Amino acid sequence: MQVHLRQSLTHVPPYRQGKQPLPGASKLSSNESPHPPLPAVVEAVAQQLGTIHRYPDIAAVPVRSLLAERLGVEAESITLGAGSVEVAAQLIHATTEPGDEVMFAWRSFEAYPSLVRIAGAVPVEVPLDDNAAHDLDAMLAAITPRTRLIFICNPNNPTGTVVAAEALEAFISAVPHNLLVVVDEAYVHFDRTPSRADGIQLFHRHPHVAVLHTFSKAYGLAGLRIGYAVSPPAVAEALRKVAVPFGVSSLAQAAAVASLQAEDELAVRIEEVVTERGRMFDALQAAGLNPVESQANFVWVPDQNAAGVTAVSLGELLESGKVVARVFPGEGIRISSGDATDVGRVVAAISTIAAAQPAAV
Repeated sequence: MQVHLRQSLTHVPPYRQGKQPLPGASKLSSNESPHPPLPAVVEAVAQQLGTIHRYPDIAAVPVRSLLAERLGVEAESITLGAGSVEVAAQLIHATTEPGDEVMFAWRSFEAYPSLVRIAGAVPVEVPLDDNAAHDLDAMLAAITPRTRLIFICNPNNPTGTVVAAEALEAFISAVPHNLLVVVDEAYVHFDRTPSRADGIQLFHRHPHVAVLHTFSKAYGLAGLRIGYAVSPPAVAEALRKVAVPFGVSSLAQAAAVASLQAEDELAVRIEEVVTERGRMFDALQAAGLNPVESQANFVWVPDQNAAGVTAVSLGELLESGKVVARVFPGEGIRISSGDATDVGRVVAAISTIAAAQPAAV
């Protein structure tokens, strides 16, 4: 006799990690930092190794205190989890009952629909507009009496598009204040929009806003799993109730503190990623692949493009050039911005496509 399992899990695919490359290839499938940890971070983690037989500080006081100072918020409004994805799950569990609705743009962060279904809630996917960006009017129209939570991934993963500051302000103002709007800013450090929407400022101005940040991308701590939410006090208290006890290790906490204290060094690395993103975008555009202008640490190439190259075939072409990207068959391909060597491989791999394009008149 088979053990009884939840039938609803048949609709929940396991999270799919970015494809692992062969040795010597460039892994541009998971939006990771191409840089190794800073020496100060390695030292901070090493200092914790002798105490890993003890539970970590469940309140993560040093991390939260430093974040509160940097962000200008109360420490009690900050809650942590094993990456911002785990904090997103906390938000869903804290705000929804079975059958309630959680809304987000689609395509957006791949984990959203699974997290919602695991919580017993209903995912509401609102298609992106023709520019691969959030359709805020359609999202407002999709609100129902069962809506409890709205995610705005800004910049959006996997398209890299952003919601303009004025548009996001107007959207949040129009959403009923009993619905929580979560501004997921996992890629905010790479955003060079002249008048960027600032999630923390929105949190200060609106009583129904929470903000998600992560140390996995710009800070380069993807392997240690630490992210956080800034939310209204009542929401933060609920998140602490649904969080996995001791979910953020002492190693991750130490690394986060060291990273926050080394932001000047990290800023240099972030600018390199932004520069290489621009070089990759230009090469993809020259090849007629119609990339979407990105404010994240990756570039999205839609399946339909002037070069007539599908996402699957582009993925295969890149692999032949020792580059592994994230393919969404029939939709597009997301190529992370690595270092100069990584992006050089992308440029070399697509050079045959560029060469086949007719010369501009």
